[in-house]
Amino acid sequence: MTAGSGRSTADPVFRPARVEDLDALIGLFAADALGGHGDSEDPSVRPAYEGAMATILASPTDRLWVGEIDGRVVATAQTTLVTALPHRGRKRMIVEAVQVAAELRGRGIGERLMRRLIGEAEDVGAGVVELTSNASRLDAHRFYERLGFTRSHVGFKLPIDRA
Repeated sequence: MTAGSGRSTADPVFRPARVEDLDALIGLFAADALGGHGDSEDPSVRPAYEGAMATILASPTDRLWVGEIDGRVVATAQTTLVTALPHRGRKRMIVEAVQVAAELRGRGIGERLMRRLIGEAEDVGAGVVELTSNASRLDAHRFYERLGFTRSHVGFKLPIDRA
């Protein structure tokens, strides 16, 4: 930490998530007031997170990323590679669950994470990177547009898990 600044001078290290990152990831999502996903650090729901983590880590098309500073997980995102028939079979990388610790937002961590993911998309031959963002996240929308993303589609969701 820089004396008196309260911020680390270290650059984040981005890497694939590991099982031992689960508590930190749950904490990032549970602290997100705008997410509205009902994430919680309550031990009674931990098995649901453990199952999801195992599925993601075992998937050949999904990757869960973390950004780490000084050994602390401070950011995350998940990518899924999709091959579809339109655009002559073009691969798409879908980015989900982008999160940076609230106290570290505005310091370039999210931008570096997104640029890393875009580089990964290029490396695997994806022709486009797609994401959705909660309609209430106006700062996030400006952030993605600054990175070159455009508002090109309208998203729809139908909740089928009413629990």
